[in-house]
Amino acid sequence: MLLKFTKMHGAGNDFVMLDGMHQNIELSPEQLRLLADRHFGVGCDQILLVEKPGNKAADFRYRIFNADGGEVEQCGNGARCFLRFVHDRHLTSKREIVVETRSGLISLRLEQDGRVTVNMGAPIFEPARIPFQGGSGTASEPLEVAGETLDISALSMGNPHAVQLLGNIEHARVNELGPLIEHHPRFPQRVNAGFMQVMNRNNLRLRVYERGAGETLSCGTGACAAVVAGIRRGLLDSPVNVATRGGVLTIAWDGDGTPVLMTGPAITVFSGEINV
Repeated sequence: MLLKFTKMHGAGNDFVMLDGMHQNIELSPEQLRLLADRHFGVGCDQILLVEKPGNKAADFRYRIFNADGGEVEQCGNGARCFLRFVHDRHLTSKREIVVETRSGLISLRLEQDGRVTVNMGAPIFEPARIPFQGGSGTASEPLEVAGETLDISALSMGNPHAVQLLGNIEHARVNELGPLIEHHPRFPQRVNAGFMQVMNRNNLRLRVYERGAGETLSCGTGACAAVVAGIRRGLLDSPVNVATRGGVLTIAWDGDGTPVLMTGPAITVFSGEINV
């Protein structure tokens, strides 16, 4: 199968974009892993598929596949690239659209400076909905990992996150603890592991070990989760600039029951064709 694709990134979190509006795309996990492979394929953290919506309230359907071939619920950096992609491909002329995802509807807005703002919806703290077995829904939860007790914030931004507060993320054991947290039995659908460092009340640094992808240069939902966790712990004030290894995202949240707004870049790298 010959596939047309566009390579994009949002603050270094990179994606292969596929237009399912004009080509019939049904890919196996093996084909998805080939696309994501940085040696034998295009190379990316996630594959994003644009489709016609099933929900009449949405302009498009947005499907997300991790580098391991598994389909997931949400991707914030990818959502920004999604809007830039459909706008640049003239699939829509709207500067603000509603998109259907596995975790519900989200709204995206193209700003005058070229950045994109995503309404990520309200964060979820109820353990059963994250899901997080044995959780309390509070801002601070103990998690036993490899014989030590970690202090995490567990929440969902459409996908599950476990965020730790550290003094210096340069020395964070991301590649050691990340896989253990991701596959922890208390997270039955696995989890994204965040490692954050609060610099002041409006700035933090962040590294994320993403479910099914490993550590990425940036994670949009991870940035949202970190800011929400920091505000709930009384350490941050909205809006917050989140410095990732791939760039800076701006996150705003007004508290429980209100949506998280994420603003950041969406960059096209190149387009091409690949035989899968």
